[in-house]
Amino acid sequence: MSVVTRFAPSPTGYLHVGGARTALFSWLHARRHGGRFVLRIEDTDRERSTEEATRAILDGMRWLGLDWDEGPHFQTQRMPRYREVLDAWLAEGKAYYCYRTKEELDALREAQMKRGEKPRYDGYWRDNDETPPPGVTPCIRFRNPLAGEVVFDDLIRGRVRVANAEMDDLVICRADGTPTYNFCVVVDDHDMGITHVVRGDDHVSNTPRQINMLRAMGVEPPVYAHVPMILGDDGKRLSKRHGAVSVLQYEAEGYLPEALVNYLVRLGWAHGDQEIFTREEMIEYFDLAGVNHSASTFNPQKLLWLNQQYLKSLDPADLAGRLVRYLERAGLEPDRGPDLARLVEAQRERSTTLVDLVENSRFFFEDFAAYDDKSARKHLGASAVAPLEAVRDGLADADRWQAERIHGVVSGVAEAQELKMGKVAQPIRVAVAGRAVSPPIDLTLELLGRERSLARIDRAIDHARSSAEPLAT
Repeated sequence: MSVVTRFAPSPTGYLHVGGARTALFSWLHARRHGGRFVLRIEDTDRERSTEEATRAILDGMRWLGLDWDEGPHFQTQRMPRYREVLDAWLAEGKAYYCYRTKEELDALREAQMKRGEKPRYDGYWRDNDETPPPGVTPCIRFRNPLAGEVVFDDLIRGRVRVANAEMDDLVICRADGTPTYNFCVVVDDHDMGITHVVRGDDHVSNTPRQINMLRAMGVEPPVYAHVPMILGDDGKRLSKRHGAVSVLQYEAEGYLPEALVNYLVRLGWAHGDQEIFTREEMIEYFDLAGVNHSASTFNPQKLLWLNQQYLKSLDPADLAGRLVRYLERAGLEPDRGPDLARLVEAQRERSTTLVDLVENSRFFFEDFAAYDDKSARKHLGASAVAPLEAVRDGLADADRWQAERIHGVVSGVAEAQELKMGKVAQPIRVAVAGRAVSPPIDLTLELLGRERSLARIDRAIDHARSSAEPLAT
């Protein structure tokens, strides 16, 4: 049997990390077994579903590299098929019209709760031959079995048993003619040949109902795997304040999709002590049976650490191509700076995200308005004038603008003036970068270029001289 999995988000919001992890697990299971991965948009909630959310889901999936083999299918485009099954079930007695009004159902629920009973439909119209009350548009309910139980072996939770007596007759089509979520899912999973359903464990209560409806269609249900939820570090359900934002927000903040995917696959699953996986290793090793039974805790610092590992290890040329859009978003012109691959190599050790790398590198692309105050007070005082002037003269006469030649000038000034290297390099660093942090000074100057470097050193010399002048009395 060929494996077919699906990811079926509702476009009522963004694709957050919980949904992305579910999609990833489903995608990995299909890829490991050489199967198909289906994308389905469950947009029957017309009031809350939006095109914007749909685009965000599709863009998030593409950014993560979770390519689908079929779809996206939209439930709103499948209404004739749902109507076909509803009509067949009504004719076969597998479903029936229910004329209970909202007021009657509210009264029934209130009475049950007063008696300490679980609120549920009482089956009044299940086998009722009464004349329907005038003016009431009925809904359609599924005729759930009254006896026996539903038993299924969840790949993560193990064996699950639910007595049919615990379930009432579910509404499968509202009075306005709109089919409900559980019914549409059943028809879709059947029609699309889904063999394995990977989804959050908040759907566990839906599964027995869906299994009964699938059997009413004359088919055996797929295999289910319900993934435990993700918690924040305070033990509460993951929310925006914990980092449960759109995956595209992580893209905007300069995270790498490889890092986020790697983090999500380890969020509730492990392969020994291995922390970092290639995409090929994930596909080879991933097993739904190895997913933890308990909830996982989202750790933003671990994700940031992992992102930095990828930033330091991926091909600089590849990262350079991705860096362009972040530079442009920051209002910088990529062509006004150094070679981007070399810039990545120079800055990635001290950067955690691509946005961080851009901000650390801003001085390569535009002049800064002012020095970092603390750095200037420490390194651009009167004592900096002499080494800055000497370095400036040496660099102006340099026959080659290369890091090796620049290093020779800087070290030569330090030796001639009997200064430690830092006493010369740090003033230059503040002069050209505006602060006391940059790549090695010789590489920084090479990447910045001769003209910009000399102009900024001249500016720093003037600043240092002015700080040495006594205040007028």
